Amino acid sequence: MTGELPLGADSRTETLRRLQALLIQRFGRIERAAAAWRAPEWVLVQGVIGARTKSPVSNAATDRLLTRYASWEKVAEAPLDDLRAELSTQTYPNIAAERLKASLTALIERRGAVDLSHLADMKTGEAMDWLERLPGIGRKIAAGVMNASTLDRRAIVLDSHHTRILQRMGLVPPKASTARAFDAIMPAMPDEWSGADFDEHHLLMKKLGQTWCRPSAPRCEDCPAASLCATGQART
Repeated sequence: MTGELPLGADSRTETLRRLQALLIQRFGRIERAAAAWRAPEWVLVQGVIGARTKSPVSNAATDRLLTRYASWEKVAEAPLDDLRAELSTQTYPNIAAERLKASLTALIERRGAVDLSHLADMKTGEAMDWLERLPGIGRKIAAGVMNASTLDRRAIVLDSHHTRILQRMGLVPPKASTARAFDAIMPAMPDEWSGADFDEHHLLMKKLGQTWCRPSAPRCEDCPAASLCATGQART
């Protein structure tokens, strides 16, 4: 995970600070209480099965798997047909079942159990690289495991909404992949932001992408981020 640091102060950092204030003003605070933080293993499973599926649906499916099988090791041993049935609420249940079984099986082979406790002793970048060597684990899921769990690390989670907004604002290269967008934006993230701030920023950006900055027909004329957005200024 490498990214070139800009020479001198990065103007994008102040843009991100101003953007965060505007989004909080429009949507209010979105803070994940410490008591609600999930174990890294839970976050990994939720990410693997969650493609193109709303988070509450994936959250419920993840909880349902653990309730039925009692351990992630038992989930890994379950027949694919059973996993497909359990994941019927997901947008792509067949793919979700296959990826889940593959990732959990590989994790057991490497660690002897579905156990990510060793990540707490690793640097964030090193830990994400380790996760991305598991099948089905890309940059978004790896960042989610590090940030949106009890690990509470400074790693920005980029879904399609978040990446699209960064591209339209001119903060990352056009058509950048998730990994490239991650490497591009991380050096600009404000130093004073905690892991929880990173999480709130992602959730706010996701909300913006679901409302104003939609994939097609974005509502630039009344978007709260329009004053900071290259695309919004050009359109309005």
